[in-house]
Amino acid sequence: MTQFFRKIIYFIATILLITVSVSCVSTKSLLIEIPQQSRKELPQSIQSLTLVNRTIDNSFNDIDTDSLQRIFYRHNFNYDTIINDIQASDTTLIALGELLFESGRYDFVIPENRFLEFDKNSFFNTAMEWDEVNELCKTYNTDAVLSLDYFKTRVSTDYTKESYYDPGRDGFVWISIAEMKIYYEALFRVYDPVRKKIILKEFMRDTLIWEDMNRTVEELFHKFTPVKTALSETGIAIALDFSEKISTIWRKENRNFFNKGDKKIKQAAMFVDDNNWETAMVLWKEIEENSKSKQTKSKAEFNLAVGYELQGDLDEAISWALKSYNTMYRQVTYNYLETLKRRKNENRENSYR
Repeated sequence: MTQFFRKIIYFIATILLITVSVSCVSTKSLLIEIPQQSRKELPQSIQSLTLVNRTIDNSFNDIDTDSLQRIFYRHNFNYDTIINDIQASDTTLIALGELLFESGRYDFVIPENRFLEFDKNSFFNTAMEWDEVNELCKTYNTDAVLSLDYFKTRVSTDYTKESYYDPGRDGFVWISIAEMKIYYEALFRVYDPVRKKIILKEFMRDTLIWEDMNRTVEELFHKFTPVKTALSETGIAIALDFSEKISTIWRKENRNFFNKGDKKIKQAAMFVDDNNWETAMVLWKEIEENSKSKQTKSKAEFNLAVGYELQGDLDEAISWALKSYNTMYRQVTYNYLETLKRRKNENRENSYR
């Protein structure tokens, strides 16, 4: 009985020791953004772009918001027409430049004289002459020309009144319903002057829809998006769609790093909180070189792996993660190694595209 009791005490003590050890292994979560190559990203030799617009001709106009809205009101907001709006076309180009820059992948220039002359065939604008491409790249010191070579929008609006049963009033009431659809088509070409080649030609077509309802027609159209605004929003939507095709995509993932234990581990964690990774990594390297504790040493090595991953050096990250794994086994280290290997494979696949 006494021997059995001692075994129980030993078992409980062992479980408590494991529990304490696990609770001491404290990590902090970190949200990071990982660059991922888009399926139509331009070659690495193309880092800067001159953006031009080759769509504006005599069929385009720039009617102000109120005047354009009155045209649709005169048709009782039941109207279907092609509108070639200068502002919508220009908004596409300006929004695209900002989006490409924000992606971190490209620099851009939009010339003040960005509306270029062009020739048309039976369907689309013909491609630019290479002398013109060369001159633009030389003038603005860019690697390629990205041209909006076709832009078309058709606006279709619908207004109706319908009745529905209102339980609060115990009767039927009338509501006003408005819908607006904008069908768009756009063509982008990217001209590489070095290879004298159109390295990307992207034709886009889609439909955007706005709809709303209200008790009165006055309240409905007080809130409803004006046609002019919707055309500009269409330009932004086109820019968003195209930029996602050629820009670096940033995927969000979580990473953990050790922030408790050794005094210097805690100190380094404070620098991470201040986004001072350089100082934090200096401290972790000091711990790795001087600590006699395998537990502390492996934490520092693990954190160094995370630091190198954030610097974009996956080989160093894997090397330090392996050191941490060999110094002291932890499931979190094993899982992190699998994550790094996955990222390494992704990069290898992207390089073969």
